[in-house]
Amino acid sequence: MNPTIAQKSPFVLPMKIGRYHWCACGRSTGQPFCDGSHKGTEFAPKTVDLTEAKTVAWCGCKHSKNGAFCDGSHAKL
Repeated sequence: MNPTIAQKSPFVLPMKIGRYHWCACGRSTGQPFCDGSHKGTEFAPKTVDLTEAKTVAWCGCKHSKNGAFCDGSHAKL
């Protein structure tokens, strides 16, 4: 099963130090983060611990080879 493409570009957000749960299924209404919409599917969120505040390009297409982070895969979809 392929994930749902939430958007064909990254979610670029300023982030604080903390633990985040990135949506891997693409179904969450709170993109790019998990809201539990994956329940009943083979998908599970990816936990990301940020140890410093920074701007993050979260994958929006759900096809990145770099986990939760954008690697430009959306350009090939």
